[in-house]
Amino acid sequence: MNIDELKNAWSEDDSFEETPEISIEQKNSINLPLEKIRKNMKMEFWSTVGIFVFAFALIAVSPGPFKFKFYITILIASMVFVTFFFYSQFFKLYKNMSDPMMKTYDGLKDLLHQFNLNKQYYLSFYLAFVPFLVCEIIIVLEFIPRPIPLSDLKVASILIGTMVVVMPLLLLMGKWWFKVFYGKYILQIENLVKELRK
Repeated sequence: MNIDELKNAWSEDDSFEETPEISIEQKNSINLPLEKIRKNMKMEFWSTVGIFVFAFALIAVSPGPFKFKFYITILIASMVFVTFFFYSQFFKLYKNMSDPMMKTYDGLKDLLHQFNLNKQYYLSFYLAFVPFLVCEIIIVLEFIPRPIPLSDLKVASILIGTMVVVMPLLLLMGKWWFKVFYGKYILQIENLVKELRK
């Protein structure tokens, strides 16, 4: 194949035209939900940092036996570690949203895939706290002095009851929180992608 044939083949190739063009208006309508999502992610991150700082400060000033404070501190430090893992995933999404490629049709499709993936991370994040809550309840039941000690049956009932109530509640709370803070904005982007597909 000579140079002229290559030029003709190049000009006849219309695969580049299959990707829909995104107008300036559509780019502006993408920016608004993306900015809202980024703002909510920032707010959620700093709120989480504040909660952990408050928890450590509360333990430091609260009276109690050394073992009780030590165990709770270790548990909260472990929660920080788990939170750090999940937030590292969210941070990748946060960075990707500012990528100029996300303003293209293919970029938006990829972004929607990342949002769906992060939704699963988000729900996993909430469920990851169930073992920590159970451990905290065990520590509280063991170390908080009571005039009449709890029977084994009562301790077992409290733990099982807590798990039965807390696990579905955390899942529902995670779904609701995601929907309120991110879901409606993701839906706007999905609708825009559908418009571009037409």
